[in-house]
Amino acid sequence: METSAGYGVVLVTTGNLQEAEAIANALVEARLAACVSLLPIHSIYTWQGELHKEQEWQLLIKTDLAQFPALEAKIRELHSYEVSEIIALPIVAGSQAYLQWISQQVKS
Repeated sequence: METSAGYGVVLVTTGNLQEAEAIANALVEARLAACVSLLPIHSIYTWQGELHKEQEWQLLIKTDLAQFPALEAKIRELHSYEVSEIIALPIVAGSQAYLQWISQQVKS
C-alpha cells in the first residue's frame, strides 16, 4: 500500500446508461480518466422543491485530480442535467501498481 499523491475518484450520476457510457468513453479516450465504472443506483433527492425518486447510473471515475478542471469541463459539455453531480474524493492510499497504472493512463 502506498499513499497517493493527487489521485482520486470522481462521482457523477446520469439519468440513463447511454449518457453514462458516452461520458465514460469521452473521459477515457481524452485521457482524463484511467477507468470509469458504471453502477445502477436508486437516488432520492429534492429538486426545485419536489421530492424525486429516480433510477440513475453512478460513474466512479478514477483519475489524477490535477486533471479535475478539464474533466469537469468535459462532463459539463456532455451531461444533460441542469446541475450535475461532479464530486471528487481523494484516494488516501492504494496499491502502488494500480496508482502507477492510473498515472500512465491519464495525461500529466
